[in-house]
Amino acid sequence: MPEMIEVDPKTAKEWLDLGEAIFIDVREAQELEEVRIPGALHNPMSAFDPEALPDEGKKIVFVCAMGMRSMQVGQYLLNTEKLSEAYNLTGGTSGWAQLGLPFEHE
Repeated sequence: MPEMIEVDPKTAKEWLDLGEAIFIDVREAQELEEVRIPGALHNPMSAFDPEALPDEGKKIVFVCAMGMRSMQVGQYLLNTEKLSEAYNLTGGTSGWAQLGLPFEHE
């Protein structure tokens, strides 16, 4: 059974900039009001819809605040064979912020 692959924020940002990855933010709507990673698609864990995942042949990087919920969602999708490969943003939006990477604000 495939396991989630951890990806550090710097590498994930490079993938995003190169158009090689899609970020799926599994945080709840009120959390997005505080900070969001530019271009991330919102698919909250509480109402996660696997059918809403894009099928563009890109790396799918799951994001939450600290990296725990995103790990759970991604591993579930691997376990149910909805995905054959999935990445977890190490440290979530907190790790992203620690490196000073950009956010969008509502």
